[in-house]
Amino acid sequence: MFESLTERLNGLFERWRKKGVLTEEDIQDSLRQIRRALLEADVNFRVVKDFCARVRERAQGEQIMHSLSAGQQMVKVVHTELVALLTGDEPAEPWTPPTGRRAVLLMVGLNGSGKTTHSAKLAQHYQRAGHKPLLVATDVHRPAAIEQLMLLGERIGVPVFQMGDRLEPVDIAKAAMAAATRDGNDLIIIDTAGRLHVDAGLMAELKTLRDGVEPDQTWLVLDAMTGQDAVNVAEQFEEAIGVDGYILSKMDSDARGGAALSIRAVTGEPIRFIGTGEKVGDLEEFIPDRIAQRILGMGDVLTLIERAERNIDQQTARDLEARLRNKQFDLEDFRLQLQQVHHLGPLDQVLGMLPGMGQAMAQGQMQVDESKLGRMEAILSSMTSEERRRPELIRTSRRRRIAAGSGTSSREVSELLKQFKQMKTMFAQFSDMEKSKRGRRALERMFSRGGR
Repeated sequence: MFESLTERLNGLFERWRKKGVLTEEDIQDSLRQIRRALLEADVNFRVVKDFCARVRERAQGEQIMHSLSAGQQMVKVVHTELVALLTGDEPAEPWTPPTGRRAVLLMVGLNGSGKTTHSAKLAQHYQRAGHKPLLVATDVHRPAAIEQLMLLGERIGVPVFQMGDRLEPVDIAKAAMAAATRDGNDLIIIDTAGRLHVDAGLMAELKTLRDGVEPDQTWLVLDAMTGQDAVNVAEQFEEAIGVDGYILSKMDSDARGGAALSIRAVTGEPIRFIGTGEKVGDLEEFIPDRIAQRILGMGDVLTLIERAERNIDQQTARDLEARLRNKQFDLEDFRLQLQQVHHLGPLDQVLGMLPGMGQAMAQGQMQVDESKLGRMEAILSSMTSEERRRPELIRTSRRRRIAAGSGTSSREVSELLKQFKQMKTMFAQFSDMEKSKRGRRALERMFSRGGR
């Protein structure tokens, strides 16, 4: 997400990398470039104007720190103002269903925004947090939406309440609330109908539903790929029925990110979550400071750690650590690690969360080839379990067989084996360092400096 904006901003900051102080001319040139980058990212022009005015005021008022280059100084200023822009006047606390009573979350949006999918994503998110959600299908105008919600609910193990497409949505929702009370569900997530565009009929139906169930929260799902149109839709929903928060879907696409940077300033309501993929688990809480770091190419290690905790089997990770310490790492372990990486999401997205990696990719210094990982996994899967445990058995005839079975070449099989050998040597060296007192002190010094 934000690839184009990140690239433009990092290109700008790189120009000032060797400058010791910020001059008035530097600030004015930087502001022109920032303004252009934000407008190209489809940020609301009023928001851009206010943002640049605040950056100018802060940059001119900053005490220039001689230990920082001008580029670093501008990154500091822009990061501070990006966080303020995304946070708004008052930081929004993450919403959690209240304890001791049932909560109702009303999901609204236009057709195609991802409303039904994100209802299921939220159900899984809150289920993992210890709640007992109930999904409710009230889109009586699109029977396929009911079926989709039923399939998603079955996939994540969350019950779905539906009464077909012949009753009024408000009657279905009230019946669902009674069922939730009976079955002990403490969170009701209501998937509502949408339209291709905002119209009077949609708003009248949503108002009736809202008044009938009195939801604790009403969240609007917006398609991030629609840019400024998403902000316009948000304003119309806010005026017609009132919105407590937003979910931006398709943030893993080539969306320019303008909606994410505009909505809080335009509507006053926070973005609650962002959708980062098509899988039910591809949902992240919207945390302004982390998003600002991603935009500026600083990475987002905390989100990466949280994603790893959700998607990587902890026992498998502990077993691998033990095998690494004992120098028992083999191709079977390597294959398991590739599979675990796939669970974290697209490789460019994962690497972009590491400090410096996002900037390197934006500047073309590092190319990510997702297909290469797929070919490596295919090669490993074409080996026998004995070959993965004892790669020294793989000679010319076995290489040819493995290449044919994986749809690759003998050269690619040889390259993988060479890379694995180098990796195993490196792991062995780290293991030896950790076991020695001098090595442990060296590692402690290295990591105490943040890995520099």
